[in-house]
Amino acid sequence: MAKQVVPEAARRRRRPTRGGTVLSEEIIVRTALRVLREHGSTGLTARRLGAALGADPSTLYRYFAGMDDLARAIGDELMGRALDSWTATGDWRTDLRALGRAIHASYLAHPQAAVLTASRVTGRPREIAVDETILGILRGAGLPDPVAVRVYHAFIDQSLAFAALDAGSLALADEARAGDEEMWHSTYARLPAESHPNIAATAHLLARCMPHSAYPAALEILLEHTAAQLSRPGA
Repeated sequence: MAKQVVPEAARRRRRPTRGGTVLSEEIIVRTALRVLREHGSTGLTARRLGAALGADPSTLYRYFAGMDDLARAIGDELMGRALDSWTATGDWRTDLRALGRAIHASYLAHPQAAVLTASRVTGRPREIAVDETILGILRGAGLPDPVAVRVYHAFIDQSLAFAALDAGSLALADEARAGDEEMWHSTYARLPAESHPNIAATAHLLARCMPHSAYPAALEILLEHTAAQLSRPGA
């Protein structure tokens, strides 16, 4: 028999922790984000989180089925923060652009958490609300459902893929990240035109462009593609 889901209020710890905090899912997720920021995506453990909360690690399992369940809750929180920062205007292109940037920014605000959660499907309420919103924008713009689903798939995967890629760079030590960026000057810019004519011709542009995220440009390409779908007969 499946375990009965216990409501949040019923699971709440009756007594405060050693630090005087009454635990909740929200407090645990916020603390987990801090632990991830301090210790990286591989540093989130029940023992370390329990210590940060001032509670026995076993207490966490009153709120989450395990650390994987907690990871899903963290991803759901990042999605929710993105939606909370977004305001609909009624123009599909403006709304989709703003929501994509909000999702990307929400994950980059917590790069270690992004590395851990960007590839996950949480199935939790706030993620579901984001998905419902994206599909509503696309269907409201007039896209047929099969096209709306294809664009939705490309949009959300693109947003999360760039979030994971850019977060991976931000999660690097400063020295390693600076070394990667310097490579465009120290290596690519010095390649001879005789053997690498295309890189040599564009090296100054690569050095200026590559340290920055390509997500805004990729998002615009997807928006242009979506607009083209709307202009097709029968759309």
